[in-house]
Amino acid sequence: MLNRFLTFKIFLVFSVLFSSFLFAQEKPKEATWIWYPGDFEVWLSNKMQVRRTEREAVFPPLWQYYSPYALVTFQTDVDIPEPDEVKIYSEGPFQLLLDGVQVYGQPKSLKVPAGKHKISFKVYNQEVLPAIYIDGKYVKSDPSWKVTNEDKLWIDENGKAQQSGTPWVPVGTWNFYSPENKPSGFKLTTKSLSAKKTEKTGAGELVDFGKETFGYIKIHGLKGKGKVALYYGESREEALDTAKCETLDHLSFDGKQSETYTHNGSKAFRYVQVQADATVKYDSISMLYEYLPLDYRGAFKSSDQELNQIWDVSAYTMHLTTREFFIDGIKRDRWVWSGDAYQSYLMNYYLFFDSASVERTLLALRGKEPVTAHINIIMDYSLYWFVGVYDYYLHTGDTKFIKTFYPRMKSLMEFCLKRRNANGFLEPLEGDWVFIDWANGLPKTGEVSFEQMLLARSLEAMAVSAKIAGEKEDQKQYETLADDLKTKLFDVFWDKKENVMKHQRIDGKMQDIVTRYANMFGIFFNYFNEEQKQSIKKKVLLNDNVLKITTPYMRFYELEALCAMGEQDYVLKEMKNYWGGMLKEGATSFWEEYNPSKKGTEHLAMYGRPYGKSLCHAWGSSPIYLLGKYYLGVKPTAPGYTEYEIKPNLGGLQWMQGKVPTPNGEVELYCSTKEIKVKAAEGEGKLIFESASKPKTNSGTITTLAKNKYQLIVKPNVEYKVSYKAI
Repeated sequence: MLNRFLTFKIFLVFSVLFSSFLFAQEKPKEATWIWYPGDFEVWLSNKMQVRRTEREAVFPPLWQYYSPYALVTFQTDVDIPEPDEVKIYSEGPFQLLLDGVQVYGQPKSLKVPAGKHKISFKVYNQEVLPAIYIDGKYVKSDPSWKVTNEDKLWIDENGKAQQSGTPWVPVGTWNFYSPENKPSGFKLTTKSLSAKKTEKTGAGELVDFGKETFGYIKIHGLKGKGKVALYYGESREEALDTAKCETLDHLSFDGKQSETYTHNGSKAFRYVQVQADATVKYDSISMLYEYLPLDYRGAFKSSDQELNQIWDVSAYTMHLTTREFFIDGIKRDRWVWSGDAYQSYLMNYYLFFDSASVERTLLALRGKEPVTAHINIIMDYSLYWFVGVYDYYLHTGDTKFIKTFYPRMKSLMEFCLKRRNANGFLEPLEGDWVFIDWANGLPKTGEVSFEQMLLARSLEAMAVSAKIAGEKEDQKQYETLADDLKTKLFDVFWDKKENVMKHQRIDGKMQDIVTRYANMFGIFFNYFNEEQKQSIKKKVLLNDNVLKITTPYMRFYELEALCAMGEQDYVLKEMKNYWGGMLKEGATSFWEEYNPSKKGTEHLAMYGRPYGKSLCHAWGSSPIYLLGKYYLGVKPTAPGYTEYEIKPNLGGLQWMQGKVPTPNGEVELYCSTKEIKVKAAEGEGKLIFESASKPKTNSGTITTLAKNKYQLIVKPNVEYKVSYKAI
């Protein structure tokens, strides 16, 4: 009995010690600013998107603005082992309840007794957004808190708060981890950059920063009283054209200013022409480069130096357009467009893998209730939004986003479904803009097959999201709607004689028009069988008589469809011709549109304006995605890269190497005509490759899938070297 007692005491001692060890190993909770989910993103996008100017005139967005909730309630339940002195920071005045009893005043701290407690803050802020930061030893504001904008609360006859029917949701957070770092004070990072070259002009001087950039002009050694004009240009021609350049600033100085002046309006430019009154003198011009600090987790190098330069310039273009949100262009429009952003999400997964930027952009685009128009007032842009949510889940494995914002997904889908016609197809109603692409002669009226295909994919995304959100009836409904729509799509638009998808039906009459859009999307959506794919490749994608695509926006999808069919050799040549063509024209970032038939300053014009084209546009960065997914060949096959595929394809290269980021690491790959090297940080991968001879590996077992086709299972943190002979 004594031995049992001693054994039990020893067990208790070790249990306490082990528990203390585990507690010491746990990462302590970190306090952060919290707000109503989506409200920071709405507020920040409102603030950012009114910064676009054209020749000093404000050019606000074309769509509805939403506002943060002015009054919200934050709440948490705690169980603490000892009293806790909690510091309180708030963006806006607040009402504080501890266990349903009001704490009077606006205290800067609160003593919370040991034990279980309910803490509630009701915060008001009409100017920015209500937010709090709570920091104690045990009680801290963090993602575990809940928040509501419908505080169905009353006080009973005993002075106690009562509450029922209140919809609580998880709070919103980002990277605001100190009380001084308030959400309302958010700014991008800046660093000083010097000009590369300065030359005299007739009326002043032209400052060249060497490549496309973004930020704030600084004037050094500024003295005197008078005016200074700044004429910005993505091109030399634009900066020198004071009458027609897209952006400019006129500054006035009273002689009392500091010798170093930094302009408060950010601009996109490579060149700046400076014209100053004779009464104003300065020494030099520099800039504050403004950017979102992100690591280039993806990488690509190959035996083709031009291709390497294309990847590098694509990455730089992508970084310039990744700001508070993924925007389209840094000169024009500086807005958040859903179609542009959808491509940015995909490129991001192969460069930064910055989940926060994807979430912020999705929330800024969606806005809040009620839904009165399509996202960006464009039918296809609402549909890209749904597919973007699904792709986010596939790449990150994050279900919290969908669970939190499923009601907003559902209400947007309900809006879209109500805009179908009697045939069950989307057809533009008053106020709907059908964009598809910038292309002369592209028909967009009536029932367009491309829009129906995007709707089908969106319904599939909604079915997956409904399942994650636990809405089983919704899941069944969306699955049925998607299946029915795909059946109708092929019944109406698939030409059985020509084996291609027709473009348009008007008033029940099929138009004899074939375009690339629905045909190429159906390939990587995997809506076609192999025979249909081959017919589309021959009769549409490789047919010069079908309306050609001149924007990088849709070249993205055209080349993806060809890559999905194993045409990497052809696509490599196209990338070198198209993006390499921009480099030969002097591009330092990739453009909104490129037509090789244009010459000289024709490349700068768009929208009827001589410098209307954006020379730094997010959708120009698609080689990042194509090279990562279809040459290095890495893609997730289960959410969050728990399972993934590696199908390297040299496409005519002698060798290539690179990294593809995953949620918790990278997949590293080297591939030549004789050797493949792979190392991955997480998940289970399938290396699938072709070899003319029997391959060998230093680790694992190679299995045969078919003639000359092999597979090797890739486990985390193992270096695999495969000897093979490329076909």
